[in-house]
Amino acid sequence: MKFKRRTTLQKGNLDIAPLIDVIFLLLIFFMLTSSFIFQPGIKVNLPKAVTSEVISKENLILVITLDNKIFLKERSLTEEELSSAVEIASKQKKPILIKADRRADFEQVVRIWDMCRDMGVENVNIATTQERK
Repeated sequence: MKFKRRTTLQKGNLDIAPLIDVIFLLLIFFMLTSSFIFQPGIKVNLPKAVTSEVISKENLILVITLDNKIFLKERSLTEEELSSAVEIASKQKKPILIKADRRADFEQVVRIWDMCRDMGVENVNIATTQERK
């Protein structure tokens, strides 16, 4: 004897509320565990300039603080270390970026700039922040 099955397929309803909850929890998790990128280094208040441009080359960055200390890669430099670092940059034809605090002695900035030019560095720049017009 042959039995006939009487099965019907019903269309299911997909409840998206749990899916939204899971996505929301993942979003919160990734926002809380992500690390924000802060630019490390020595705090310097740069002077403002209207005509400043963005430099995209790899630079040797010299930082001059308010109390006229010179830093390279967050390490304080003596005069001999500064001149040897500038000489190496000159041989590698690397441009130098001077980040000087706006209240640092202008004489110190010019002295370092002259040292760079005397040692043959062709491209010496001073870092500024863009002033809004």
